Amino acid sequence: MSVVMKPTATRAQLDEVIRKIESSGLRADVSSGEFQTVIGVIGDEKRLDFDQVKLMPGVHDAIRIQVPYRLVSRSYIPKDVVVKVRGVSIGGNNPPVYMCGPCSVESYEQVHRIGKQVMEAGAHILRGGAYKPRTSVHSFQGLGLQGLEYLHQAGKDLGLPTVTEARSEADVEKVAKYADIIQIGARNMFNQDLIEAAARTGKPILFKRSFAAQVDEYLSFAERIVANKNRNILLCERGITPLGGSFKPQTRFSLDLNAVPVLRRETPFPVVADPSHGTGRRDLVPPMSRAAIAAGAHGLMIEVHDRPQEVLSDGAQALLPHQLKGIVDTCNRLYKTISESEVPFSSDIANGNGQG
Repeated sequence: MSVVMKPTATRAQLDEVIRKIESSGLRADVSSGEFQTVIGVIGDEKRLDFDQVKLMPGVHDAIRIQVPYRLVSRSYIPKDVVVKVRGVSIGGNNPPVYMCGPCSVESYEQVHRIGKQVMEAGAHILRGGAYKPRTSVHSFQGLGLQGLEYLHQAGKDLGLPTVTEARSEADVEKVAKYADIIQIGARNMFNQDLIEAAARTGKPILFKRSFAAQVDEYLSFAERIVANKNRNILLCERGITPLGGSFKPQTRFSLDLNAVPVLRRETPFPVVADPSHGTGRRDLVPPMSRAAIAAGAHGLMIEVHDRPQEVLSDGAQALLPHQLKGIVDTCNRLYKTISESEVPFSSDIANGNGQG
């Protein structure tokens, strides 16, 4: 349920509606716009008398939102959300943002060297893994806190915001201290406690879709971020396992670019694509990057290394820095062409086209 307040509603009337919601054992998420305030109801709505709320002073309407992920739906937050990170604006009608760097932070020299090269190629945000979720216990697990310190210092020295993954609740406080964006990886998309702990830091959250999740499941878990009073969400499509689970090994996963326009239609949050993990192959990253921008992605997350033969993880999908420059230049031209020739995606949604 969303409770829409009248433009003339007083603070006392708003507080009374909030008290009514909370006295029913529910939580209220208040969204204040320029002309109107909307209260999202969090919890089992059957506890709340719908008709009573509609009759309360200052209430314009009480609306039942039919989709299960109502707190992240455009029915609740109609305007595009623009996430700002140290001067970088992601989402809305802003040009694409590129988050690039090595899969794993291996040393300060390595992450600074590669960070300088990706910045020169057009990247806006430096990525690098300090806590690595790996299938095998024998694989490189990341440098942990030392890796965070290296990434933080490199970003500071280069003037680039940073993004890195929090692998568990125990990592959240440290990652929030050293990084500008906290990544929740695909393996942890279903980890409710980790998601909520990261959300409570107030930091922007790069929330990756699990390789086994339907879009409605994905957005339902993203709701937990909003429910913890954090709307700085970057949704990330990073490839799924096809239905049935059987596929030939030519690609690592199947980059689900259908999800990009679906997510933009259903939610107001920026959508980022990760063609590196989505394909697992260096040669497929450029065409899938172009396809993602054409589909409406607000940005790309791309792994880059200048010595891929020496990397400690995922060398096969790491681009060389000069290859990144070509992708950035082409994708920027593509975005410009599309934005000049078509009605902006967000305007189309705001007018109600394609909703269902």
